[in-house]
Amino acid sequence: MAAGRSPAAMIDEQRFIAVEDELRVWTRRLGGGAEDERAPLLVLHGGPGFPHDYLENLAALAGPRQTVVFYDQLGCGRSDCPDEPERWRLPRFVAEIDSVRRALRLNRVVLLGQSWGGMLAIEYALTQPAGLVGLVLSNSTSSAPLWGAEAQRLRADLPPDVQSTLARHEAAKTTDSPEYRAAIEVFYARHVIRVQSMPDSVRRSFDRLGQPYFVMWGPSEFHVTGNLADWDRTQRLAEIRVPTLLISGEHDESTPAINRVLQRGIPGAQWILLEGCSHLAHVEAPERYLRVVQDFLDSL
Repeated sequence: MAAGRSPAAMIDEQRFIAVEDELRVWTRRLGGGAEDERAPLLVLHGGPGFPHDYLENLAALAGPRQTVVFYDQLGCGRSDCPDEPERWRLPRFVAEIDSVRRALRLNRVVLLGQSWGGMLAIEYALTQPAGLVGLVLSNSTSSAPLWGAEAQRLRADLPPDVQSTLARHEAAKTTDSPEYRAAIEVFYARHVIRVQSMPDSVRRSFDRLGQPYFVMWGPSEFHVTGNLADWDRTQRLAEIRVPTLLISGEHDESTPAINRVLQRGIPGAQWILLEGCSHLAHVEAPERYLRVVQDFLDSL
């Protein structure tokens, strides 16, 4: 399996590329070089504004025949992070994918979008880009309103004191308070990451959460107040005409109801539900997750 390959044997290149207004995004390219190389896998991280670090274990998919490309979207991680709230709009992130593809010469590509990255992958696929070979929509959605409704349903099962704390701070607009953040952690421990000891890669991403999250999404996963609040592409899912894999976890905030909508909407979409997992299923069950993605890549 790809996960057993030695990283020392692989190409590993990092570079910055210009995207707009002399701003740069950081990229990392792993693997490739074989004569029979497959279409590269371009990984779109979540957030928005959540650096790619938490997805680092997907590097195990790289090898001589399989290039894996990570990048930090503008506004987070190692990329330039201008303090410009007005910049954080969906169209610029769609255009950024094309900038990365051109700079790295990714003429053919498979996209793996996790969470917000899946929303971005849907939006990009709807532009009918040349060379798009396949999609992996991991722990994602086609509708922010549906996501919000499902998150509220999950939130209603939290302990009453936690719900009260959340509601009080949201009404008072004090969602930056330590008490609110602590209450959020109860939800996260159920539906975002269920492992007892958070891996360093995940902690790094949480610690470096960027401005785009608060502008585009809101103060928490279930309190959607940003400019993506009305985003909904459910009625256009049939326009996606490439092989598509859906992955979600049993306890995921990307709930079965959300993934059923995706599966019904995208022609021929395959859906894998990982038992015992939540939103970061690739961290909670890495071997199962990597095998599912590897099998999909093999099928292409």
